[in-house]
Amino acid sequence: MRMRERIDFLGASIEPWTMQETVREIADRLDRGEFTQHVVVNVAKLITMRNDVALRAAISACEIVNADGMGVVWGARILGLSIPERVAGVDLFFQLLTLASERGYPVYILGAKENVINSAVKKLRGMYPRLDIAGYHHGYFGEDEAAVVEEVRRSGAQMLFVAISSPKKEEFISKYREHLGVKFAMGIGGTIDIVAGVTKRAPRWMQRLGLEWLYRVLQEPRRMWKRYLTTNSIYAWLLLREKFRSFASR
Repeated sequence: MRMRERIDFLGASIEPWTMQETVREIADRLDRGEFTQHVVVNVAKLITMRNDVALRAAISACEIVNADGMGVVWGARILGLSIPERVAGVDLFFQLLTLASERGYPVYILGAKENVINSAVKKLRGMYPRLDIAGYHHGYFGEDEAAVVEEVRRSGAQMLFVAISSPKKEEFISKYREHLGVKFAMGIGGTIDIVAGVTKRAPRWMQRLGLEWLYRVLQEPRRMWKRYLTTNSIYAWLLLREKFRSFASR
């Protein structure tokens, strides 16, 4: 039985769930043997999917869609929609590894550079001694997609975590969901870089204030400032437009 029904926000259908509710639903679906493709949406992804047909289709097909980013949570609330909290992909990843350790679900991790994934897996095995890592592979497999899909299938993994960039991870899972042999698949972006210590998360106080985007800009100003300036400006305009429409329709 599903919990609170999805809400429609700027073209995306999002689960208005807490982290605890999300983990519980994933666990229940795994127990029932139902396939789940999970995705999180942030402001950048909301803006990108407006013009990226393939990404929009992949996200729309996902069984569970969470809001990752306080910008999405606050934006939804401005429009009168209730999302109880942010469900950050990196935090959900660790919660699900705990679940996999406790219930014996084998996992497969796909993505990042070869030296990074090697380092991350070593750390994860230390963090989760009971975790069954059925296999892992770097994310630079190019045209060898079919071989990687077969490797995942042969591993016997029940949960797949794909640490490559958007929209590639969403489209990869969507394309091969029936061939991977897993019951759960989730894109985790740069999480493996964080596990390996290559990049750092924003301090907790910045996370609580929704300023992780600013922390990323400060880390990589040349690469990130134009991206966030553009996406945040478009996002603010869309919120204002939707708010005006809601007033005008009263």
